[in-house]
Amino acid sequence: MLTEATAATSAPFVAGGAAFARPSRRSVAAWLAVAAIFLLPVRGLFRGVGSSMEEGFMLVFPKRMLQGDLPNRDFLHLYGPGSLHVLAGWYKVFGYSLDSQRVFGLLQHLGAITAVYALCRHWGYRVAVTGAATITVLVLIPSGLAALAWPGAIAFGLWSLVFGLRAFHLEGTRRTRCLAIAGLLLGLALSYRPDLALALGLVWAFLWWQHRRSWAPVAGALVGLMPIWVHVAMVGPSTAWRGMVTDPIVHLRPGRNLPRPPSWSFLDGALQALNEAPNPAPWWRFPAMQASHQLFVWFFVVLAANIGVPALAWWWLRRTGATPRLRTLLAGGLFALGLTGQALQRPDSTHLAWGCCVSFALVPAVVAEWQLRRAPERTGRLVAAARLPWQARLLAPTAAVGALLLVICPYYSLRSYLAAGRVSVGSLPGGFEIQRNDLHFYLGNADLQRSAQAAVDRLDAMSQPGERLLVGPADLSRTVYSDVVFYHLFPELVPATYYIEMDPGLADQPGSSLAADVASADWLILTNYWTGWYEPNTSAEYGSTEPNQVVADDFCLVESYADALVLLYQRCAEGDGVDPATLGIGPERRASMEAEKARRAAAD
Repeated sequence: MLTEATAATSAPFVAGGAAFARPSRRSVAAWLAVAAIFLLPVRGLFRGVGSSMEEGFMLVFPKRMLQGDLPNRDFLHLYGPGSLHVLAGWYKVFGYSLDSQRVFGLLQHLGAITAVYALCRHWGYRVAVTGAATITVLVLIPSGLAALAWPGAIAFGLWSLVFGLRAFHLEGTRRTRCLAIAGLLLGLALSYRPDLALALGLVWAFLWWQHRRSWAPVAGALVGLMPIWVHVAMVGPSTAWRGMVTDPIVHLRPGRNLPRPPSWSFLDGALQALNEAPNPAPWWRFPAMQASHQLFVWFFVVLAANIGVPALAWWWLRRTGATPRLRTLLAGGLFALGLTGQALQRPDSTHLAWGCCVSFALVPAVVAEWQLRRAPERTGRLVAAARLPWQARLLAPTAAVGALLLVICPYYSLRSYLAAGRVSVGSLPGGFEIQRNDLHFYLGNADLQRSAQAAVDRLDAMSQPGERLLVGPADLSRTVYSDVVFYHLFPELVPATYYIEMDPGLADQPGSSLAADVASADWLILTNYWTGWYEPNTSAEYGSTEPNQVVADDFCLVESYADALVLLYQRCAEGDGVDPATLGIGPERRASMEAEKARRAAAD
């Protein structure tokens, strides 16, 4: 007969088991499998191409905070302040570098992966490993090791769920402490991404009711939200509301939304089209739908999974009562349901992966639960009739999620995962490195690298610490993207604009401060990397041309690199009078964009 201590030691952590029990052979083997799956692409991702705006601002924004600037007041930031506070502290302790930032991003991903493992342990080690492997592919591939706020918020949210479920198996002070930790993690997740309120609200409405409305998680959440309380106190309620609510929801969305469902014949997302068409990840010789078809089908599968997992769990729970397994499956399913907005707002591969990372990881648990709930006699007859060995039943959860990734979205999951693994073992090259002193970054091809490095070298030779630098697209009337990484390479120069991150509907609107920001700069780095950007939303429209006129009136072109891919400007007494949008490849790319727009309109 098992003693209480033995039961606690052998039970999963989410079911009240000991956190640091002596490991069994099966648990060691399971963790080794998770570690191998996780570590295979990591070396390649450290050398992988970064997103020059998103990863760039996770480098630059915390650095600006260490120098006294604040988000929403001194620079545009569309999410909660929590991730910036934590990263600023990380840089202060471990140094400011791309590798330091990517180590932090790796830890965020590891948090989400281990949380899914803990949730799926109810159904055994095989299901736990499969769930962890699934979320590994879906969180590592879209953003690499960039320390973005979303993966961190997902990790905190999932661990909040783990501790909330664990509290059902504890009593007294241990239970209260566990609920307080769950609330603390809930608050931290919201301080990273306030838009997780729906997912966490659904989960905790269920858990709070099940815990008989305990106030311990509420108290913990108030503490976890401390970064937001501090931020509001420092910048003021109206500024915080504009930065975290009005700008991202009202002003940004029309220029970033994509069609729902995705187009069958086209890749709607500009970054998706730019990355997929000229430089698809190598080696994928299995039969597969074309890229746009995968996104179209994937969109509907995400909706089915996000709705189906909690619906099945609720149906089973209503039939047989709230067992620990069903409570876990329902709570995880509600969290997944709350992530559906990511897939709906912008259904490109990144947001689809973020929207289904939890529901897909729970699919093995759903299959295992279905097998456990079938009558043994019926299961035996079915297996005998189909001549399926018992091993096939054990592998069914793994096979289910494998089929999802292999059939529905292989280009955006397994293919890219294997490509990063090949970089890790030296079978493929990594990104194209640009560097200055001890700082570096990786771009996507040789032309980008050559033009960026040449501009960096020239600016390094000519600039002085304390001078002001503004980075943006060559045509500042369409602020679709910004190569923030240049600010990272010149930390001694002061960003000359509130719009370090540039977005359509914000920086390029009449009345924005962008023209005045340009006028305040000593140096400009303007790029034609994104001049051919086209998406079926308002980002295709042109905004204020006043910033371009300021460039023409007040700045002289120092040099144009790689057929105007990068333009370096210096303030001068009298500008050269040339609109930067008309230089080099700008007009050709603009014509290409208009032609693409007309072609899609005709196809529709």
